[in-house]
Amino acid sequence: MTRFDETAADRLLEIVRDAARVEVLPRFRNLRPDAISAKSSPSDLVTEADQRSEARMTAAINAALPDALVIGEEAVAADPGLLDRLDGADLAVILDPIDGTWNYAHGLATFGMILAVVAGGETVFGLLYDPIGDDWVMAHRGGGAWFGRPGETATRLRAAAPGPLDAMTGYVPLHMFDAARRPALASALMAFGRVGSLGCSCHEYRMLAQGHESFCLTASLNAWDHAAGELIHREAGGHAALLDGRAYRATMREGMLLTAPDEESWNAIRATLGFLIEG
Repeated sequence: MTRFDETAADRLLEIVRDAARVEVLPRFRNLRPDAISAKSSPSDLVTEADQRSEARMTAAINAALPDALVIGEEAVAADPGLLDRLDGADLAVILDPIDGTWNYAHGLATFGMILAVVAGGETVFGLLYDPIGDDWVMAHRGGGAWFGRPGETATRLRAAAPGPLDAMTGYVPLHMFDAARRPALASALMAFGRVGSLGCSCHEYRMLAQGHESFCLTASLNAWDHAAGELIHREAGGHAALLDGRAYRATMREGMLLTAPDEESWNAIRATLGFLIEG
């Protein structure tokens, strides 16, 4: 198995930045209508930039880490069986070439690129990259969460301080939850200070890691959306677990992931929103 270390992580960062420069940014607010299409629903979009950037990154990662399995969101859309290989992989790199594609396709700058490295089923590295700012939030397992930009010393990040529910702010993508549960969920969210959604896991996890938001509840467990961000949130000092209490792993397919400033806050939020997993 190819050893994953700081040098490999630096190489992956440069691969992501290169794909952003060559494939993503030139097409931002410059997409032809025929370069945008829908996948599972009219709001689940894929663009030429998603496909071209994923292909470019996959080729570069295969060259840099030839023993690693590369799993991209668009590759899984084309071949769902690819995701099954993650369970037994010694080393895997998971890619979301453009997270927040709906925003990107409609000219909104709230989009990003996500990369996670999973070794033996455990996430060991996460990267949340913003092409617009050319800056990133990243973490190695056990090494803390850091904000970086070219030519500057990285800054260590801390999750939000705990507080009462009515002062907490966070992200819950209401439209992604089961329609029958939405009225009760919308009502329950009134217990918090402010709840919204950016339509972009990359920036939501960045906001959590920087302490700007308190919590996030997901409606699904796509590894390309959550593996990197969950690690980064924990490395920033936050607490994360599935709503049923299980520890999150990138190989999981079903469940709702809840992140919070600490375990006590997590339990308080769980007491308010736990009805979502009750019969």
